[in-house]
Amino acid sequence: MTSIAPLPCLETSLDNDDNSIRLNKRVAEERGCSRREAELYIEGGFVSVDGKVVEEVGARVAPEQKITIADDATLLEITPVTILLHKPAGAAQPLHLLNVETLTRTVPGKRFLKRHITGQEQMAPLDAKASGLVVFTQDFRVNRKLSDEAVEQEIIVEVSGNIIEDGLRQLNTINGKVSWQNETRLRFAMKNAKLGLIEKLCKEVGLKVVSMKRIRVGRISMSSLPAGEWRYLQDYERF
Repeated sequence: MTSIAPLPCLETSLDNDDNSIRLNKRVAEERGCSRREAELYIEGGFVSVDGKVVEEVGARVAPEQKITIADDATLLEITPVTILLHKPAGAAQPLHLLNVETLTRTVPGKRFLKRHITGQEQMAPLDAKASGLVVFTQDFRVNRKLSDEAVEQEIIVEVSGNIIEDGLRQLNTINGKVSWQNETRLRFAMKNAKLGLIEKLCKEVGLKVVSMKRIRVGRISMSSLPAGEWRYLQDYERF
């Protein structure tokens, strides 16, 4: 199957059609399986109606509509996923950026399911005006690691102003390391980077934050992920 767009208004458009039946019943009849197995096929994104993937088990279909079940259809449980987003500066609600249109095509990954977007929890939040790597997860193991452990973050901070004497040494008293990349850019490698902390620290040494970009969380780098796009955490990747 090449299409992953949901079938628009399938259930609504056929609610009053006496000949329509629920999709899970139709799949069960054509596949020769139980209703529950049919639901698993549908929820897994393996069922197409007239060439479009439908993930809603309660959708209704007419007798003349063509039902296709993917050759690689499986009844295996849908595992929780972790999502890596390159948040643009100013995006206060980055969860709203997660959809099939913003899934990057530059990194191979899992087949997109709408279930991958639901129940996502943002880990290690980033200031609204900052850009960079943001992590969302459904996986309790990732949630626990990023919540309970002090995972290092790497943040590039553009600043203006004149730093006070021994200002860099003062910045390095935090739980991490701060260094100059050039005359106006600082690199923060720190743990427990709470919202507003970097701006506060810079202000204390005479600097004003112009922009911030987080490029790494733990061992996961944002790399070349385009701004406004996201990808799945690969099975071999660890924070």
